[in-house]
Amino acid sequence: MPHARGTSVIRPQVVPFYRAIPRLVKDPVTELARMATDAAGRVVRLDLGPFRPYLISHPDHVQQVLKTDWTNFVRAGMFWQPLQRLIGQSIMGEGEAWASARKILQPLFTARYTASLAEDMADIIAERIVELDDFARTGRPIDVEHQMTSIVNQAVIQLLFGGRITRDTAERLAPEFATCASSIGFRMLFPSAPYSIRVPGDRAFLRSTRKIHEIIDPLIERAQRENTESKEVVSALLTARLEQGGGADLRQIRDDLVNVYGAASENTAMSLMWLWTVLHDHPEVNARLQEEIDRVVGGGPVRPSHVADMPYIRMVLQEVVRIYPSAWVVPRQTVTETEIGGVRIKAGSQVLISPYATHRLEEFWPRPTEFDPERWANEKTGRRHRYSFIPFGAGPHVCLGQHLFYIEASLLIANLFTRYRPALPYPQKLTPVLGGATLRPKEKLFLQLHPIERNLAA
Repeated sequence: MPHARGTSVIRPQVVPFYRAIPRLVKDPVTELARMATDAAGRVVRLDLGPFRPYLISHPDHVQQVLKTDWTNFVRAGMFWQPLQRLIGQSIMGEGEAWASARKILQPLFTARYTASLAEDMADIIAERIVELDDFARTGRPIDVEHQMTSIVNQAVIQLLFGGRITRDTAERLAPEFATCASSIGFRMLFPSAPYSIRVPGDRAFLRSTRKIHEIIDPLIERAQRENTESKEVVSALLTARLEQGGGADLRQIRDDLVNVYGAASENTAMSLMWLWTVLHDHPEVNARLQEEIDRVVGGGPVRPSHVADMPYIRMVLQEVVRIYPSAWVVPRQTVTETEIGGVRIKAGSQVLISPYATHRLEEFWPRPTEFDPERWANEKTGRRHRYSFIPFGAGPHVCLGQHLFYIEASLLIANLFTRYRPALPYPQKLTPVLGGATLRPKEKLFLQLHPIERNLAA
């Protein structure tokens, strides 16, 4: 079976309208992945009436779309329109706007630069974890989504704006981004719906987008007036934009910051949502994680230097984003007629890459639905197809924030484990729900924090 371009043209596997629509309406995330895995990675054509996208999951095909022929597969079309109203023209776009933003933002998210920001991030996360002591003392469980989002949000906001934003203002940003991320589900499921009419989620999305702009715009204007060279992102962006074009357009800077914030905050918070259920279901993983953190950090404060000495945390995080990739679907539109896996695809067609499905293909992942951090032991990783693991995308459009994700998430987990013994008071199975651009659980999740006396007395 051909998996890349070939001389013989074959027909894709087709999921007919009467089967596709009920399955996608009921459970779009799981069913989309099942359609791909049932086809064992072959190209699948979804018959959704007037809209008939191609579903891509095989790593060879992923490599073609995201790397080899990436200029022929652009971020455009119906699936990108819902988000475009928020993200504007920046790193999540195409063409000159993307190239310009990438050139400016890439140096700000290298491993070295991210490490230079990590000390401040560690302080913020540690301070916020201490605030959970009252929950631990009184036995009240924490709302995981709220607390993870709030802590990650403040750390990212410090990274972006430094001391220019108050905590109260920062707290207002997180729920607005969450609303934007969770209110475009209808348009993603029915992308051919015209924008001349309001559909469920539109009003909430537009209202939150407006509020985000109202919060961010004054911060950019303040940074412009102060005109100081600082290591936070907004100052670096202003300096770079001025050097690049002789002027710093407020809307362009805002688009840059919105793109960075969304990628750095939403993705990390949602990944940490899924973590606690898998740790509950796998007590041996939880115990090993606790042992590593206790051994490396002890009872003292968690510093960025500790992260490199805790490889098991990274293995656990890699396995979390394998099973629950935040970007569960990656849409593209073809520029010219092409061929994927022997299937001829016309110009203007929509192509959907499903990391959620790719990470579940048995050809590349033995026991694909089983949570097993040992997959990431050093001696095993060399035999894996490079494009079988794509939680951060791949190719020229690969997510810039992956270094930040591993540092930020590791610091948060380690701080929780050095102070408490986290446990689920109400264990439950979380199910993915179509909330929009990121993979979100349908259910509410609560976490009990059992105090470690030596830390709470400090």
